Amino acid sequence: MLYEINEKALKLESEGRKIIRLNLGDPDMATPPEIVEAAYAAMKAGKTKYSSSYGEKKLREKIAEIHGVKAENVVITPGSKWGVFATMFLMLKGGGNVIVPTPYWTAYELIAKTLGAQTKLLRTELEDDWKVDLDKLEGMIDKDTRMIILNNPNNPTSKVMDEETLDGIVEIATKRGVTILSDEVYGAIAFTKTKSILEYDGDCKHILSNGFSKTFTMTGWRIGYIIANKLLVDNITKLNQITVNNVPVFIQEAALKGLELREKISSAIKLEYEERAKMASKTLAKAGLSFSQPDAPFYVFPKRPGLDSEKFTLDLLDKGVAVAPGTSFGDYREHFRISLTAPREEIKVALDKISEALG
Repeated sequence: MLYEINEKALKLESEGRKIIRLNLGDPDMATPPEIVEAAYAAMKAGKTKYSSSYGEKKLREKIAEIHGVKAENVVITPGSKWGVFATMFLMLKGGGNVIVPTPYWTAYELIAKTLGAQTKLLRTELEDDWKVDLDKLEGMIDKDTRMIILNNPNNPTSKVMDEETLDGIVEIATKRGVTILSDEVYGAIAFTKTKSILEYDGDCKHILSNGFSKTFTMTGWRIGYIIANKLLVDNITKLNQITVNNVPVFIQEAALKGLELREKISSAIKLEYEERAKMASKTLAKAGLSFSQPDAPFYVFPKRPGLDSEKFTLDLLDKGVAVAPGTSFGDYREHFRISLTAPREEIKVALDKISEALG
């Protein structure tokens, strides 16, 4: 349904309709000029050739320095999505199952399905502040469980997992010999402190997936990374060698520039999205919707009891606003997701139209 909404929005736009696009997590702000200039300079310097499938040494060392690991634990991937796919491919290609708390980014389940692995969905609820039930989690683990996938901060709820719950998940996973894949792509721009999976284990028993798309508004550049034990890093590199080979060096140079300026860039992005989140929260609360206050960009996941979010989002699209139905993230028909990825003026207009449509 997420993709159906997007295709319909594109069709309406091609017919000349003005659609306010709040359905995708694609930041409206431009990539910072320093990053663009770094890519251009690298291209002019001839950095357009094949390179290491591990990634450029300088970039890997900088990532390692930021995360407190060794460069040998870092591999550069063409977007964090490829990093997630490569990790799941290597760990699940022989079958088994993976546990994923919901609501969730459905790519996890679709990848597992493609690999012939089973996905066990662990439901969480707004009324419980989206907390994972640790007893339920442990009860779902069996001899075939190979992985637990966490998305922290979460898409679509923008909720940061509290430390006590994360501590409990890591304790259970370690005790049961299950690897955690932690997708932390929103972590650097979260409004509140987000504890990383890497804080639990200096030897990288568990796996971090991250990227540059959200923090540096580089969605179309397609660059991310995995931090893991050296064996998995080596195996992802081998997979890179027979598929994508390497992320273009000039893109890696641009990403390195982003990391060098990360405090300045992430602070500005964080401040803008926090203001948008406050504006959205105020309007949605006035409209009588229930939701958790966003802890991070870019999403709000409101609920209206009795709402059919699929019908609602299709009807709303005809009014010029694209959002995503809750069913795109699990069995959450009474919810819908708003992406605050448009200029503030457009978001305000869209929120007013949403309020009006809800009556």
